[in-house]
Amino acid sequence: MLHNLKPDELGPMGPEMADAISACVHCGYCLPSCPTYQLLGQEQDSPRGRIFLMKEVLEGELEPSEIAESIDQCLGCSACVTSCPSGVEYGHLLNGYKHLKHRRRGKFLQRLRDSLVQSTFAYPNRFRWAIRFGRLFKPFSRLLPATLRPMLELLPDRLPHPVVWPNQIAAEGKVRAKVVLLTGCAQDVLAPRITKAAISVLVRNGVEVIIPEGQGCCGALAWHAGQVDTAAKMAGNLSRKLPLDVDAVLTTAAGCGSALKEYGLITLGTPDHQVAETLAGKTKDICEFLDELGMVPSSGLPRLMRVAYHDACHLLHAQGIDSAPRRLLKSVANLELLELPNPGRCCGSAGSYNIEQPGLAEPLGRDKAREILSTEVHAVATGNIGCMVQLERHLTDSSNNAPPVWHTIEVLERAFRPRSLTEMDQDYLRTEPSYRGQ
Repeated sequence: MLHNLKPDELGPMGPEMADAISACVHCGYCLPSCPTYQLLGQEQDSPRGRIFLMKEVLEGELEPSEIAESIDQCLGCSACVTSCPSGVEYGHLLNGYKHLKHRRRGKFLQRLRDSLVQSTFAYPNRFRWAIRFGRLFKPFSRLLPATLRPMLELLPDRLPHPVVWPNQIAAEGKVRAKVVLLTGCAQDVLAPRITKAAISVLVRNGVEVIIPEGQGCCGALAWHAGQVDTAAKMAGNLSRKLPLDVDAVLTTAAGCGSALKEYGLITLGTPDHQVAETLAGKTKDICEFLDELGMVPSSGLPRLMRVAYHDACHLLHAQGIDSAPRRLLKSVANLELLELPNPGRCCGSAGSYNIEQPGLAEPLGRDKAREILSTEVHAVATGNIGCMVQLERHLTDSSNNAPPVWHTIEVLERAFRPRSLTEMDQDYLRTEPSYRGQ
């Protein structure tokens, strides 16, 4: 297998790619879980179909251009990994193949778009200025080529003020743990309130928080785009900057957490491999950590609130975390947790997928918004900034009275911060007639 490709062309991902191809028995259990197969209904747009096509390219039977559309349309959501009875590590094959594709280049506008995404999203200051500059041209987005248009259409109308984080925050009461908290790149620009909420909940639970200055990007965006060399360099840089004499390294972004936990694979063959593996072993999602630690009782919400939980793909499928966020939310007094009709189905964000494949991301986002609105909840909780942006957009487009979308840690933070009902309504509840009298 893969006998027509030189080993050095496959790079460090070669063994994992070969293992993924060998493990697939083409049983079809992945088909119902694959969002693009459900949308398009074509075998080549299913996980097992893509595995076969990638195998044919790697063995020289097909040209990369012949399967480019099918591979580009894959969300990389890893839902197929969860449903696979054979344990196929589809993500390892996909990332490795994208690495080869990236080296072989593509169409000019696609390269330009990808370059803009990679050179801005991972750098908060650049990203902030790119948003400000891009907003000037947002009214004229329809004049741009279709490949570049979604980048402007997804720009937020407003940005929160930048926050300078303290390097260390003491725990309240008895110290139960000491952690490093990562602030994220795009998240730190779009929603620094998530980090504020995380700090608040952690210190209330007896956790000492360290926020290293100048953290830099974890490399998740590059990793999921197949830019393995860039991801390895970023992983090494971050690993060297973080103090690892802590109980855990915490993330509040599912995509980042997923990549951090794969640092051992990302940094294979590099001088930073050992320290990166140590970091990977200490990485936890914030809900995973709080669930294991045991969250102290909160005051609860001042009145009954119905909250739907949306599973971020890189939390549920890539990290296998589904019960922890739900247990934490269920522990909050006056919070009723509701499940969505298809809780494990991707919303269409998938990193930068809604920029790269807007035609497929749109129906996925609309479907998820429709499911949320059908539950008549007061708010939505999730664990990833990309999902939050995607859900907010489609909920707002679908309803004049759309529920707000919060990170799970923001909901928990509100339970630790009692407030008056009036203040609660004004600050973060978009009330509906059936709720005002409760």
